[in-house]
Amino acid sequence: MNISSGEIKNNFVAIRKRVNDSAIKCGRNPAEITIVAVSKTQPLETIEEGIKAGIIVFGENYAHELKEKNDLLDSVSKNINWHFIGHLQTNKVKFIIPYVNLIHSVDSQHLAGEISRQAKKIDRTIEILLQVNTSGEDSKSGCAPDDIFDLAKDVFQLPNLNVTGLMTIGSFTENIIQIRKEFRMLRSIRDELVANYGFDQLKHLSMGMTGDFELAIEEGATLIRIGTAIFGQRNYTN
Repeated sequence: MNISSGEIKNNFVAIRKRVNDSAIKCGRNPAEITIVAVSKTQPLETIEEGIKAGIIVFGENYAHELKEKNDLLDSVSKNINWHFIGHLQTNKVKFIIPYVNLIHSVDSQHLAGEISRQAKKIDRTIEILLQVNTSGEDSKSGCAPDDIFDLAKDVFQLPNLNVTGLMTIGSFTENIIQIRKEFRMLRSIRDELVANYGFDQLKHLSMGMTGDFELAIEEGATLIRIGTAIFGQRNYTN
């Protein structure tokens, strides 16, 4: 493990304070905001130390890695709230359905349909978010903003799914105006889905990472995805 247990705890406490301060500053209730600790590529020891530090919600990007970690952490996995936050291939859905708590990255009817089918097999209802590509970058997954309304109407008809919000990934830029525009777009789409289509259960906006989560909180984020600021730099060599 490249970072000590004490550092993880101190980092998590510091992030929670920044979340609380940001929420209060813009008139929001800090309790509305959940920190998703992004643990992709992190070793099991790091996750175990994160649990000791009080972290409950962990975000993973790869289905096989999530399955392996859940299996190896069997003795404590029931205390973990697993979120899948990466691009999910349909042929990998079956690996995470038994224990994933929330899938952030549903961007097509095809993927939603497979999640629905696999969830029905084991009599689970899976909570999902619809991912929107608010930046328009080809490198990012997500439904086009103009297509999200049709996607939402289709997905809401599927059994064993509970659609509770939207997700986006902001542009990798230091241009605050651009990032804010993208976060504000996601909130606007959510508000329109609620107002015009009656999708009242869309309570979540998953947006904001280590470099921009305070801005995301200002724009209404309820789920922020924080990795580096808690666990340090990732190791991609394995």
